[in-house]
Amino acid sequence: MIKSIWGLHMADIDAVSPIEDGFIAIGWPAMGDLSKLPKNRESFKAQMSAKYSDVKAGAIPVKAGVLFRFANEMEVGDMVVYPSKPDRIVHLGVIDSDYKYVFEFMDSYPHRRKVKWLRQMQRAEFSQSALYEIGSAITLFQISTHADEFRAALDGRAIVDQELDDEAAADVSIQVQESTEDFVIKRLKTKLSPYDFEKFIAHLLTCMGYYARVTQQSSDGGIDIIAHKDELGFEPPIIKVQCKQTLDPIGRPKVQELHGAIEAGEHGLFVTLGQFSAEARAYDRTKPNLRLIDGAALVELIYNHYEKFDTRHKLLLPLKRAYIAGSAPEVAD
Repeated sequence: MIKSIWGLHMADIDAVSPIEDGFIAIGWPAMGDLSKLPKNRESFKAQMSAKYSDVKAGAIPVKAGVLFRFANEMEVGDMVVYPSKPDRIVHLGVIDSDYKYVFEFMDSYPHRRKVKWLRQMQRAEFSQSALYEIGSAITLFQISTHADEFRAALDGRAIVDQELDDEAAADVSIQVQESTEDFVIKRLKTKLSPYDFEKFIAHLLTCMGYYARVTQQSSDGGIDIIAHKDELGFEPPIIKVQCKQTLDPIGRPKVQELHGAIEAGEHGLFVTLGQFSAEARAYDRTKPNLRLIDGAALVELIYNHYEKFDTRHKLLLPLKRAYIAGSAPEVAD
């Protein structure tokens, strides 16, 4: 009986060898023979630190944990799911040996286990949410949410309910969107100083077709950016921008302060990484020359104008345009 189901990525190894020779493998050759290390995670982390000094301290527990699980937690009889990217085939098999250290000249994947491959299936034969689970960014991971689906696939049973799969595709789409939004917000929060965040917003406004300049630090009177449509800044409307690099909610008093700094014929723009309180939103609705941009709206603006970003800002936010599954629109009878 299958106890555990493991997912494994072998990105830098050719897709054919593991299938033809019946094995799975992971890298980190400088770790040496893992069977000679004490069977605890601390010894694996110490070895990783000693052999790979370029690995960041925060990444060591994850990478050492993958090696520990491969050597000590996987068992003969466990199921393996190997999604091969080059041919878009999902290979299903069962572990057929204990851990072995197979060192060969220039071999970057010496940590191995024999596998008896039993089935290979097209990715399209699985539900969208199951594909999302085996798309994990980690090299080795346990499959739990869709374990029954992969067991059924191994046994040759039907695995996908089309109606449920459509719903799952929409759910996955939402997860991807939320994950990307979280990534953008986190980068803007942690990789920039407050002043650099103001310069980022000014660059975004420039990409939107405005001329924008950041005011001097500590002497802006609450106004961080001045933006306008003409090059000299004489033609209306003049837009005064306040930026808050915070995830805390912005209340009505802060929004009122910005509006108080706006003169006749000018507009106010308040940008934050977080959200605005209900009272702040209510106040905004009464002021036609005021706009509030929260984190979600900021990310949407970034998406819309990302292609115009300069290289420095694209390196800050490395994004790639892609199409993801969504729910089909309802058609009226």
